[in-house]
Amino acid sequence: MSTLSNGRTRPHEIVERALELSTADGCVVIADEESSANLRWAGNALTTNGVTRGRTLTVIATVDGKEGTASGVVSRSAVTAADLEPLVRAAEAAARGAGPAEDAQPLVTGTPASPDFTDAPAETTSAVFADFAPALGEAFARARAGGRELYGFANHELVSTYVGTSTGLRLRHDQPNGTLELNAKSPDRQRSAWAGRSTRDFKDVDPTALDAELAVRLGWAERKIDLPAGRYETLLPPTAVADLLIYQMWSAAARDAVEGRTVFSKPGGGTRLGEKLSELPLTLRSDPNAPGLESAPFVIAHSSGDDASVFDNGLPVPATEWIREGQLARLTTTRHTAGLTGMQLSPGFGNLILDGGGEKSLEEMVAGTERGLLLTCLWYIREVDPATLLLTGLTRDGVYLVENGQVVGEVNNFRFNESPVDLLSRASEAGRTEKTLPREWSDWFTRAAMPALRIPDFNMSSVSKGV
Repeated sequence: MSTLSNGRTRPHEIVERALELSTADGCVVIADEESSANLRWAGNALTTNGVTRGRTLTVIATVDGKEGTASGVVSRSAVTAADLEPLVRAAEAAARGAGPAEDAQPLVTGTPASPDFTDAPAETTSAVFADFAPALGEAFARARAGGRELYGFANHELVSTYVGTSTGLRLRHDQPNGTLELNAKSPDRQRSAWAGRSTRDFKDVDPTALDAELAVRLGWAERKIDLPAGRYETLLPPTAVADLLIYQMWSAAARDAVEGRTVFSKPGGGTRLGEKLSELPLTLRSDPNAPGLESAPFVIAHSSGDDASVFDNGLPVPATEWIREGQLARLTTTRHTAGLTGMQLSPGFGNLILDGGGEKSLEEMVAGTERGLLLTCLWYIREVDPATLLLTGLTRDGVYLVENGQVVGEVNNFRFNESPVDLLSRASEAGRTEKTLPREWSDWFTRAAMPALRIPDFNMSSVSKGV
């Protein structure tokens, strides 16, 4: 086998060799070539930076038996050519030792091969920060002059995924993913503000603009106002809306709904498909070709569950509207669960976009607020009740009181108790949709575009002493 400049065997050849070694009735091989570059800073100065490389190989063996088809899945990192046969045999042994797979389907066929399948993997380097790093230095200087301290990190990763199957699929997808998180603090650490951005290449993020935004928020926080728990008109910024709706989509498996286990189950049986969830013309959708939010156009499944199946690897992923003009239109299905439920096939999502028809910026929505709260972000979100999708969590890094269209000070943090489905039904205004970074789920999901939402009665269930 030929090798890359770093000495590793080329990923497409690893995939081909693993398929050649397989003696199973069916085989899927997924090679993920990962590279990342990062910068970290504290107190207006860079602290660390680095570049990493890695490879993970997943082998999925399928074995046909009298009672049905079984699957075995084994994943290992840092795989070399010498590791291949033991890995393939381990997957086959797992399949032969397993019972019939409930989600068994014929492996996918017929998808055209990716023209770059045999090309070397894409890799990121520190050069991705060539324009960003000088701008960050300028932000440090401005913050220092303004009596602020900046903390945070920038991370860029690039994953080239190669999928090969015994049925002839040869697919490849390159997924860049960048995140920027910036905290500004007062020297006494009593005031803190956060901003984050999602990016594919760090060419569309400006740390000096973020620092200016954070300076304004730290200024707001100079006046402290104590408020009790209660229901308040609240402006949820795009990052908070993204965190809530991502969790909602993670809970939108069709099978779970049909079996009466989720917020999308209809009392007495069936699902809430077709039900009006919001009076606003909200459309929640996913599209692998959405500009700036591009994601894999085919299924990449390293394991099976109610919303994913290893048998569906390579299946095309179309643009899908999950909520259309306020009405629940789709729930996530695999080929297996689509057959069980009688619903349309709707593979899982690689990005999430909420369109509400609004044109106002968050600042314009603030200007139109008589009295209410403006949030910065949410964190530590946890599920309380799957039947209603009641979530709890905390506000963080700035909750501000708005009176007569002006921010008049910072209030204490709160614990909230809300269901995103209920929030959609109560939302009275949606702003302009914009690309955003979901803070809580940024380690798992970053490709989102959301509007700010106005909620007339957001439930701040208790006061939190956290920052």
